[in-house]
Amino acid sequence: MADRHRGPLIVGTGIAGLYIAIRARELGLKPELVTKARLEESNTRYAQGGIAAAIGRDDSVQRHFRDTVRAGAGLVDRPAARVLTSEAPARIADLVRLGVPFDTIDGQIQLGREAAHSRARILHAGGDATGYSIEESLRHRVLEMGIEARERTILREIRSRGSDPPEAVVSAADGTGIETLERRPLVLATGGAGSLYRQSTNPSVTTGDGVAVAFRAGAIVSDLEFFQFHPTVFFRTGAPRFLITEALRGEGAVLRNVHGDRFLPAIHPDGELAPRDVVSRAIASEIERTGHPCVYLDATEIPRDRLYTRFPSVCRFLATFGLDPARDRIPVAPVAHYTIGGVSTDTDGRTSLPGVYAGGEVASTGVHGANRLGSNSLLEGLVFGERIARDLLHPSAGGPHPPRPPTPIPWPAGAGGPEDPGRIDELRDRLWREVGIVRTAAGLTAAVRAFDRMRSALEPTRAETPAGPGANAALVSSLIARAALARTESRGSHYRSDYPMPEPRWARRLYWIRQGPAG
Repeated sequence: MADRHRGPLIVGTGIAGLYIAIRARELGLKPELVTKARLEESNTRYAQGGIAAAIGRDDSVQRHFRDTVRAGAGLVDRPAARVLTSEAPARIADLVRLGVPFDTIDGQIQLGREAAHSRARILHAGGDATGYSIEESLRHRVLEMGIEARERTILREIRSRGSDPPEAVVSAADGTGIETLERRPLVLATGGAGSLYRQSTNPSVTTGDGVAVAFRAGAIVSDLEFFQFHPTVFFRTGAPRFLITEALRGEGAVLRNVHGDRFLPAIHPDGELAPRDVVSRAIASEIERTGHPCVYLDATEIPRDRLYTRFPSVCRFLATFGLDPARDRIPVAPVAHYTIGGVSTDTDGRTSLPGVYAGGEVASTGVHGANRLGSNSLLEGLVFGERIARDLLHPSAGGPHPPRPPTPIPWPAGAGGPEDPGRIDELRDRLWREVGIVRTAAGLTAAVRAFDRMRSALEPTRAETPAGPGANAALVSSLIARAALARTESRGSHYRSDYPMPEPRWARRLYWIRQGPAG
């Protein structure tokens, strides 16, 4: 029988994975980290905007809670949001203790404002290099503590059996050297699925593997129709999709169309500080109306010294294209950014599979509802990461409790076809085109059929053979499209042009599970 006291296996090394590993070690456990690329490669590293917490004198946990609920468009799990906002200040104190160099003024942490926040409560480190600063601080602490970490290693399968801890099947990044690890608690901190979209801010490692592997093993997933698109990403043919932080709009930058006209004040009373879904759709609509491929972020009214002090990464990037934000308008367009849904968990990170936890972007706690409040994502990894670490020390029975049984999804017979880069290109194009900012029944129906055909072609023919990355990508894409097709309304980051208004009967979360035997 497996040693139930063996340290956890933590898959993923963004803020959630690194923080859980550190706290597990501090609590006396012996965690092991696994990551599909380098230790430092994750969405966290590229996060510019910051991390939210009610630590200002004019702020309160209740205000942060209200802003989170308001942004979530009627679907926020309120107990989860109370956990997130009430425990935020303590988790910020942890980051300070772990060496994160937050920006200060006269010895006090500097706080910025972002869209849909009623107060300045966004902490930054290194100006717009917050994610990088956090990732580096936590990575160095992991190395100092001697926590074992296996790089370029992929989670291929979870084998769950009764109430026993799961087995994890891993391999090298190229698919060779498949290995079954002994049973122990497993923490999924694998991040989101943004890079499955043709246009995305995410690094290439964010392909939804955690959701795919957990779903195959029989875990409940939820909220996958809600995918957040960041409204202001640098646009130039052939250039990388570099995120232009929302904090620029918090400092007073405005959006203009190709004719130089502002368009957001006519759409939302908060103008450029409206929720991200509103701004993204407004930009997409303006692009379609004018026939111009982008709009422009105008930060020329912000003093030059403040721009270059507060946004050094953005200014350096723009300089490589001959642009000076103090003088030039920045071409921007919305792209895929954040996976709101994922593996369903309770507020202690427990999934419906015994001994399997999920934290960070791969998890679906319900805390974001239908639309994530900016800068709550890094915070989510910390707050629920702490709870996961404590439950690992003193395990308790639990898991998500959907208010109704999850909808079963039929499982196709696998043909075991070869991985084909052309298929992945087709998948990314179709996701962007048919499961993007604006959706329709016709497009979603076609997408579900295409992804299911691809999934059937790539799924292994034998249950004992782990699925490859193409099968995982097709499965996650199918889940996103299927959930979006099922929700016949528009709410938060999910917009259906054929059902453009929210409907009271849809003020509920959607849960999904694999039909038939799993594991």
